[in-house]
Amino acid sequence: MSPFRPDLFAGRVALLTGGGTGITRGIAEALAAHGCETVLVSRKADHVQKAAREIEDTFHQKCHPIEADVRHPDALEAAAAHVVKTCGRFDILVNGAAGNFLCASADLSPNGFGTVIDIDAKGTFNACRAAYHAWMGANGGSILNISATLHYGGTPAQVHVAAAKAAVDALTRTLAVEWGPRGIRSNAIAPGPIGDTEGARRLFPGEAGERLASLVPTRRLGKIADIAMLALFVLSDAGSNLNGAIIPSDGGLALAGSFSHTLDAVVAAMPKSAQP
Repeated sequence: MSPFRPDLFAGRVALLTGGGTGITRGIAEALAAHGCETVLVSRKADHVQKAAREIEDTFHQKCHPIEADVRHPDALEAAAAHVVKTCGRFDILVNGAAGNFLCASADLSPNGFGTVIDIDAKGTFNACRAAYHAWMGANGGSILNISATLHYGGTPAQVHVAAAKAAVDALTRTLAVEWGPRGIRSNAIAPGPIGDTEGARRLFPGEAGERLASLVPTRRLGKIADIAMLALFVLSDAGSNLNGAIIPSDGGLALAGSFSHTLDAVVAAMPKSAQP
């Protein structure tokens, strides 16, 4: 049950990249449940159309699907323009589109590394830039980027994602300084392992997930709802003094003694062929 009032985002419009599944889908549902009109962007039309229908049916708020690839700036510019034309405003941008797979660094191809950089880092920049020029530069708004804690230590088989998310953090802080005077707040949430996502089921299956949870100070993996509720706070007027913040939501895992224990759990979850 949400601790926030049901009309918290009434009259506001949010665009979410990667909104058809996972954490970003959870944030989209939470925004819709609190009165927000949402626009979901995904390169997979079937995912985003299905998600939009389900959100509309469940929460009785308008939810618009847009098929677009965040790696293509023109596609995001068109999506942002469509939001303004269709909805009349553009208050919130959530950058959740991401790519991830396990691969030992020595075996990672330049194309594989570049693809994740293109989706996570360049895709986040592309969406921010499109939102700025379509609406936020003149009217203000709030940007929330989904980062990670992988680059707080060295995480085996995740060099591509760690590099991309470190770039997202730097982008978040820089835009906070540059765009803050225009009334645009730029923040990020850095989830740790979120147990009810498809990514966690692939990266930490079965006993590996249980082992990892035992190392978290709160003794549990995170949930999509944890990130969604934090997102509501950051994006709401209650978070109006947050700008340039990178907020971990990992149960204290990144602070828990030797990070090597966490790395052992990651390696244990990896297919033998991917282990360094």
